[in-house]
Amino acid sequence: MKQTMIEIDGKIISTDILTTPFLCDLKQCRGLCCVEGTGGAPLADEEIDILEREYDNYSKYMMPEGREIVEKHGFMVVDDDGEYSTPLIEGADCVFSFQENGVAYCAIERAFKNGECGFHKPVSCHLYPIRVKRFKNGSVGLNYNRWDICSSALECGKKLGVPMYKMLQEAIVRAFGQEFYDALGEAESYLNNLSEEDDE
Repeated sequence: MKQTMIEIDGKIISTDILTTPFLCDLKQCRGLCCVEGTGGAPLADEEIDILEREYDNYSKYMMPEGREIVEKHGFMVVDDDGEYSTPLIEGADCVFSFQENGVAYCAIERAFKNGECGFHKPVSCHLYPIRVKRFKNGSVGLNYNRWDICSSALECGKKLGVPMYKMLQEAIVRAFGQEFYDALGEAESYLNNLSEEDDE
């Protein structure tokens, strides 16, 4: 599906991020984004060192299989595009995930929320379903990564009237700053006004 793009602060952004209702509903999706798919979550270079440094603070929440992989093979793998990503357990579960009452959670995030770890989780996980692409010319693209396991988030977002970027406020501010987030809000208002004018 073709996405309409806008530019804000030198970043090329899919307008779907501003207009698509989206609110994660763990009771329905059960955290499947952490345990399904064909590849791990993208990692920035500096995050690998942080994952290693904070390991003792979050590893107790990881599954034994995940700890074994990390301790034998390290905190990242190189994907088909030559980029760093999180390792997987038998090609499925993220090594940093764990199960609780049938729901997949992030061990790093659990430790962070318990005040035991200084790292929230990889930025790419925090921003999902936004995926960030950094190009060789220095430009940055932000796109909505559609995945059918997130259908409940689309339904919940529509029911409660929450657009994707608002659900991801904390992650967007963490990654790009408050001014950028505020600019997204202004862009949403502009797009909504255009839509209302078209409907008249």
